Amino acid sequence: MLVDSHCHLDFPDFTDELDDVVARARAAGIIAMVTICTRLRRFEQVAQIAKRFSDVWCSAGTHPHNAAEEVDLPVEDYVAAARHPRVVAIGEAGLDFHYDNSPRVDQEAGFRTQIEAARRTGLPLVIHSRSAEADTERVLREEMAKGPFDAILHCYSSGPQLARAGVELGLYVSFSGILTFKKSEELREIAREIPLERLLVETDAPYLAPMPYRGKRNEPAYVRHTAEVLAETRGVGRDEIAQQTTANFYRLFKTIPAPAGIAVA
Repeated sequence: MLVDSHCHLDFPDFTDELDDVVARARAAGIIAMVTICTRLRRFEQVAQIAKRFSDVWCSAGTHPHNAAEEVDLPVEDYVAAARHPRVVAIGEAGLDFHYDNSPRVDQEAGFRTQIEAARRTGLPLVIHSRSAEADTERVLREEMAKGPFDAILHCYSSGPQLARAGVELGLYVSFSGILTFKKSEELREIAREIPLERLLVETDAPYLAPMPYRGKRNEPAYVRHTAEVLAETRGVGRDEIAQQTTANFYRLFKTIPAPAGIAVA
């Protein structure tokens, strides 16, 4: 059993074959998927997909790329959306200084607003960080000092410092198909450092398909390839990494009922 802790099933890439995509994931042993909201004002599109499939859940949030569009939204709007029965997380929020699609001040404001929403709801925050490691760590440390919250550093591709800081602060670290790329040895070194109980896997579909599908559209069924490389990287069996990352998933996304046989504690 495996899970896909982060995908984007509402994106146009899946419009014409969403039923088949979910069916392939199930056939590959994927027992749960979290489809991630990138614009709170389009939350209903994401929620409808989560309602449609019993094994798909969703988040409520604003991606840093879209921060300027939704910087006016108060924390209460995120909290209200989180009352939807299929919402299991806040975000994805964070900082992206690689593309700078939104002003950095707006990105940070949205990041802090969604941290507060995570605190108020008790739901984990899904964090996006690219080319912004020092600022991401700064915001996390400042906000954690105000009050604890659960969070995950999704699609991890930064250096070792942010990963270590995240673990120190009690965060989870999730690896995508990037882990399988030939030139990702530095990332695999980081994956070797993360405590087993803090590891997760994801696709970030439709992006970042793992080997041997690199360059093609990604989908949740492919998460098994990332899990296999993670197992090899850690020097453990595939079953062990599947059991561990699945247990971690249900411990973090605690409002999703864990199936029998998953030792969450």
